Amino acid sequence: MNIIQTAIPDVLIVEPKVFSDARGFFYESYNKKTMQAAGITGDFVQDNHSRSARNVLRGLHYQITQPQGKLVRAVAGEIFDVAVDVRRNSPTFGQWVGMNLSAENRRMAWIPPGFAHGFLVLSEFAEVLYKTTDYWAPQSERTIVWNDRDLAIAWPTGAELQLSAKDKAGMAFNEAEIFE
Repeated sequence: MNIIQTAIPDVLIVEPKVFSDARGFFYESYNKKTMQAAGITGDFVQDNHSRSARNVLRGLHYQITQPQGKLVRAVAGEIFDVAVDVRRNSPTFGQWVGMNLSAENRRMAWIPPGFAHGFLVLSEFAEVLYKTTDYWAPQSERTIVWNDRDLAIAWPTGAELQLSAKDKAGMAFNEAEIFE
């Protein structure tokens, strides 16, 4: 696997080594030893799978207790995936990084605990799989509004977005409950 640093050193892009021929392809999507060598250490306890239509934006979500690290990949379609550092004592607090993940590029994003996460579907639809290092805790989940002015995330869209009621009602970054 090839590990690529992003503008936020704790957020990584993971490129698997793909073996392709006329029959199709094969790759390891997860190897504990390889991930640990890259600094991706948590034990994964839950796998999630979502399917969304074009222009669906999910996020920006995080859990104030039971924070989740996430290993995210698109297995169908393409998404613009975003991680926002919500760790107050971090040198990258309030910064975001975005990357395209697709079935075609087979890239994965490692988003460590302490980050808000969201994605926008760029293709007709996308199926997203992600492993988490802690269980979903709805009582602890928080949402930062996707278009927060302080964060100024450059979402790649000119179309009308589809958001859940929860995501539309997200908090401003400067009012959100964050990690100390």
